[in-house]
Amino acid sequence: MAAFNKFFCFVQDVANALHDMKTGTAQVYKVYLTNTAPVTSNTVYNTPADLSTANGYTAGGASIGTITGSQTSGTFKFIGGTDPSWTASGGSIGPFQYAVLYNSTSSTKPLIGWWDYGTTLTLTNGNTFTVDLDQVAGILTIT
Repeated sequence: MAAFNKFFCFVQDVANALHDMKTGTAQVYKVYLTNTAPVTSNTVYNTPADLSTANGYTAGGASIGTITGSQTSGTFKFIGGTDPSWTASGGSIGPFQYAVLYNSTSSTKPLIGWWDYGTTLTLTNGNTFTVDLDQVAGILTIT
């Protein structure tokens, strides 16, 4: 599993109440694919650039589903309900190396973090790529 990295803006965005990560939130969180290396100072969707809509991939990415966020003993776990996935159809998706998590509900579409898969990937026709979200430890924790 690729390690999760946070964008620096996420800390300030939490303090500014841009993210509602509790169970039952109406906010929609998504993951998109990019071949442009994220940098910690990126702040909003499409920086780094999203892939174009083609061959089974839709620009904007895929939802992480119903959120189950909870706190125990002062540690909050942000858990998504669905592993985002894409299946190439009619051609290839990519290349890409990074999967980026962001809040698609907020008007600014603030970034949260990303996974680096270590090498450039191209999803060929008929194959599926899935971002495996940790359903136990969470995507991220806040302590």
